[in-house]
Amino acid sequence: MKIKELRLHPIAVADGPLRSSYGRHAPYALRTIVELISTDGLVGISETYGGDRPLAALEAARPFIEGQDPFQFARLWQHFQRLARGVESGGDTTQTYLVPGENPLDQHTRTYAALEVACLDLIGQALKRPLCDLVGGRAREAAPFSAYLFYKDGGGGGLGDDAREDKYGECLDGESIVRQCRMFIDEYGFREIKLKGGVLDPEIEMDTIRRLRAAFGPQADGKTPPLRIDPNCAWSVETSVKVGEGLRQELSDGGYLEDPCATLEGMAEVRRRLQAKGIEMEFASNVAVTTFSDVLKARDLEAVQIVLSDPHYWGGIRFQQRLSNLCEVTGRGLSMHSNNHVGVSMMIMAHAAASSPHLTHACDTHYPWQTEEDEVIEGGRVKFVNGTVPIPDRPGLGVRLDYDRVARLTERYHRLPYKKRDDEAQMQKHVDPNWKRVLPRW
Repeated sequence: MKIKELRLHPIAVADGPLRSSYGRHAPYALRTIVELISTDGLVGISETYGGDRPLAALEAARPFIEGQDPFQFARLWQHFQRLARGVESGGDTTQTYLVPGENPLDQHTRTYAALEVACLDLIGQALKRPLCDLVGGRAREAAPFSAYLFYKDGGGGGLGDDAREDKYGECLDGESIVRQCRMFIDEYGFREIKLKGGVLDPEIEMDTIRRLRAAFGPQADGKTPPLRIDPNCAWSVETSVKVGEGLRQELSDGGYLEDPCATLEGMAEVRRRLQAKGIEMEFASNVAVTTFSDVLKARDLEAVQIVLSDPHYWGGIRFQQRLSNLCEVTGRGLSMHSNNHVGVSMMIMAHAAASSPHLTHACDTHYPWQTEEDEVIEGGRVKFVNGTVPIPDRPGLGVRLDYDRVARLTERYHRLPYKKRDDEAQMQKHVDPNWKRVLPRW
């Protein structure tokens, strides 16, 4: 079996006006659907970041990937390693200052990840085995996810006749976030809760966390859903210490503080100062820890206790497993970061989580923020059971494309005036023309 053809489908998915320290989401999120067609007539699929730059990187890989054996991952990775060596060294590969998917220094890893997953999907179909079985099997039968809450303006995403219903409404205070969380839990059964912070005054965000704790814990089984907050580096060291002190109870019992301030050195300082006050709190990161060497540095500094991976930019599912092993050896916890995505990516994350033995916390997912109208897989949206995604026994990823839906979202992509994520520009357009992302903000 050889790879006969690479097909790329850029798509635009309706997205609500969610806020973070980067700014505000645009009416549409950009994604890319990848297909690898084999000489046997099988089709392997994947999903990755969208926009002109990721699309160009994948297109540049066409001469290399077409005609190759999908089993030969070593050669595929060697190719992208050679490309990486051509990138100017000394740059910042973190996501501190660039929104996920926009850092050119790790584009080669993201491109490889998209192709690796499509190859694994192809192989799974050829062997008639689920993808996770190809990388060691299931450490768990279902992948756990958390309720990922966002402060947001009113609106459900999309534009004009394509505008989506806003079932959550404006959520810019603690009471509205509690309402949002209750809707998430009622619909999906989530058992862990995460709030995207770095948007409002820290006092308001601390009040939101306290309201969530009061509203959802302890449950009927006596357990309190773990709480997390992620301000994406919006706070200074001083503010981070203040928040850690103020939420010492609310962020305990499996909770964590994620990327409160910029740099591993900054988080290490916050942790030392909290420990000096008798507060033991776990820190997590997907912003400052984006490479294997970052994990070791985070360990040495004792800055981060939980690494949030993402197979889309860590190099695919097999690299996710390597990270799982490294985290176990170094005493780090492991969870998973998320971006806007549709059902293909949802299943990539599910297989990655199910096949990673050392997964210590429920994973993030933006999936509840997308709607049925924007799903691209046959049969409609991925189903959740008690906050988890069960791993199907079907070959490969276990999902196939609905090509009519893909074509419609691709047509929409080509109509859009923007081909790059720019949350700052959206804040300037809709909220404050003078708004800039500054670190720290508080």
